[in-house]
Amino acid sequence: MDHKDLDVWKKSMDLVESVYKLTHQFPETEKFGLISQMRRSAVSIPSNIAEGSARKGDKELLQFLYIAIGSIAELETQYLIAMRLGFLSNESIVEKQLIEVKKLLLGFKNYIDKKL
Repeated sequence: MDHKDLDVWKKSMDLVESVYKLTHQFPETEKFGLISQMRRSAVSIPSNIAEGSARKGDKELLQFLYIAIGSIAELETQYLIAMRLGFLSNESIVEKQLIEVKKLLLGFKNYIDKKL
């Protein structure tokens, strides 16, 4: 299956776009701090889904899904830090996307896990 057909990949790409737009409004002093970290974490999610899907077996796919799950946990933490520091007002769109992508990732992981 091509990764571009997966809902989890599509939704994680939407999340990347939202994170880039969101971090654009952060203070310039965060350019090498939270902005960079949040963007890298966000980009890591669809990238690992794509890389895992391109591998030859479900076992390898599962490894990359675990990395993507780690990246969404990182991104969620960084998002909460940005909220605490006052860089964000209530950004419910990104919060909803984080929750949705996390659920989709866990569901996909469980599906692949059961196949093994």
